Amino acid sequence: MSVRVRFAPSNTGRLHLGNVRTALFNYLFARNQGGTFILRIEDTDRARSRDEYTEAITDALEWLGMTPDEGPIFQTDRMDRYREAVDRLIDEGHAYRCYATPEELEAEREKAIAEGRKPKYSGKWRDRTDHPEDQPYTVRIKMPQEGQITIDDMVQGEVTVDVEELDDFIIMRSDGTPTYNFVVVVDDAAMEISHVIRGDDHLNNTFRQVPVYRALGHEPPRFAHLPLIDGLSKRGGSASIQDYREQGYLSEALVNYLSRLGWSHGDQELFSHDELVEYFGFDSVGRSPSNFDRDKLDWVNSEWMKKLPASELAECWIPFLERKGFDVEHDEQLVAIVNLMRDRAKTLVELTEESSYFFSADFDYDQKAVDKWMSADLKPAIEALIEGLEEIDDWNSDAIGTLYRAVGDEYDLGLAKLAQPTRISLTGSTSSPSVFSLVATFDRDEVIRRLHAGTELL
Repeated sequence: MSVRVRFAPSNTGRLHLGNVRTALFNYLFARNQGGTFILRIEDTDRARSRDEYTEAITDALEWLGMTPDEGPIFQTDRMDRYREAVDRLIDEGHAYRCYATPEELEAEREKAIAEGRKPKYSGKWRDRTDHPEDQPYTVRIKMPQEGQITIDDMVQGEVTVDVEELDDFIIMRSDGTPTYNFVVVVDDAAMEISHVIRGDDHLNNTFRQVPVYRALGHEPPRFAHLPLIDGLSKRGGSASIQDYREQGYLSEALVNYLSRLGWSHGDQELFSHDELVEYFGFDSVGRSPSNFDRDKLDWVNSEWMKKLPASELAECWIPFLERKGFDVEHDEQLVAIVNLMRDRAKTLVELTEESSYFFSADFDYDQKAVDKWMSADLKPAIEALIEGLEEIDDWNSDAIGTLYRAVGDEYDLGLAKLAQPTRISLTGSTSSPSVFSLVATFDRDEVIRRLHAGTELL
């Protein structure tokens, strides 16, 4: 059987981590099986649907490397198909018109509660033919009245529900609009969806949808209901995928992290795109909920900042530098800064903060550091450093290190006596990478200019 899966978000908001994890498992399964990944936009909520959210969804999927093979396909473009399906079900005796008023339905509900029964529609219009004229009606599906419905879920295993727990639910409202549990079945059948992969909050919907597939003459697809992710609250993890992008997380890291929320491959933590596609399978998806862990996400992102080629990471970094007002180009110096600084940050935002002194000398000196390290008796040695830096032929950390050691020997100074004033002059503080690499990463003229400025603090 050809694998065809769909990711079907509504365009009433941006994608959040839970949505993206669902999209990712659909995508990985399709790629692993050589199948098709389809994007379907469930836009029947016209009051809340927005084109800007559709664009945000497609942009997010593309950024994450999950470009659909088909779509986006919009439900509002398929309304005639839904109405035709409703009419056919009525004609074939699988659905019926229900003229029960809201007041009658509320009375039924209250009576069931009073009698200790689960509220459900009584089915009073199921077999009636005395339809009143010119009165509003809904259309309900005829659910099985005895027996059980069982699904063999690829994650949850075999799950069974007694049909007594279900009622004849509405498939078309009185205003002529179809309901969710109906349109998804019509769409999945028409698109020949082979596997429905979604959160386990949809498990109850599945038992309503299976009879609709059969009433329409289709075998239900295979189902995989993913445990939800705990901890996606306003304080942790609920931000949209665009928010995480703006906070400096890499697409590779987010995909890697989300893949491990419910799925595993031995003890391996870091996966390339190709490895995820190769290894993914539902035999390694657990039934228990996963926990969102921001510290773990930060760790994964920091590891990917080390793994990416420096030139590629520099390209990702440029928008964050420009957002801070720095005028930068993708050149050898920017790549050198990435190589020097990427181990010191967990996100691209942090990398910008940690590296800002490379792009602007508009920083404040740490006064405690100045008081401790910038003593007046160092001025001759610092001036000798400046003179030596002006004359170095090969501007690299080895040559710079040789110069610093030579000046230290000449003036009988330990390395710290020269390194810390250099750091303060170049960055404003004593917190920086190796001083030789730091100096080598700057342009020579800028180093000399800042060292001259630093001598005024001695």
